[in-house]
Amino acid sequence: MHLKPTYQILTPTLGEICWSESPTDVLLKNQLAWKNWISTNLNSQLIDLRLGFTRISIHWKSFEAQQEFASKFNEINPPIRALSEKVWEIPVCYDPDLAPDLDQFSESKKMAIEEIISIHSEKAYRIHFFGFLPGFMYLNGLNEKLVSSRKSTPARKVDAGSVAIGGVQTGIYTLESPGGWHVIGKTPISFFDPNQTPPVWAEIGDQIQFVPISKAEFSRLESSQNTSYWK
Repeated sequence: MHLKPTYQILTPTLGEICWSESPTDVLLKNQLAWKNWISTNLNSQLIDLRLGFTRISIHWKSFEAQQEFASKFNEINPPIRALSEKVWEIPVCYDPDLAPDLDQFSESKKMAIEEIISIHSEKAYRIHFFGFLPGFMYLNGLNEKLVSSRKSTPARKVDAGSVAIGGVQTGIYTLESPGGWHVIGKTPISFFDPNQTPPVWAEIGDQIQFVPISKAEFSRLESSQNTSYWK
């Protein structure tokens, strides 16, 4: 199903393809179709191209390149392909010792920790784009029962591997950094390695399935980095 986007020129070399629809698998297929078409046909004219939930931001090398694309935009009809069927099973320990916000999150939601774990790990989440940190996956599909506004005061340090909720999204901190999302779990899996090609093993369109594990299993996997568990 083709969804009709619009193109907005923001500066002489920056523009956005925008959709009015909410994030869904159908929208993501359309975004990837445009991304692949532009990367294939206009790569020599690009500096950068990035996806968001409902838009694609494009940085052109020249004003002329953007003008030419904008003039032909309505004639382009990129082919739609099926999304990836890859599901990555990610072990997560939902224990307050590793998840500093879990108790408070449970209280604010008036939900037992066990219920939070059950809901958060009951379904797979689609990767829509990367941002904020290298390899940080913005995942769509969070149950509305777990939707929560971000912290009023961000934490100065969030551990790498922290699984968190912010607004209508859930995600995994790939590196230690400040952060304003609610940390409800932690995974022993490393998601970003600049010494590998590619440095991030998952791709846009893949799915992430969280698998609850115990603290003992977390420690075992953290020490062994046994990636066969989730691949």
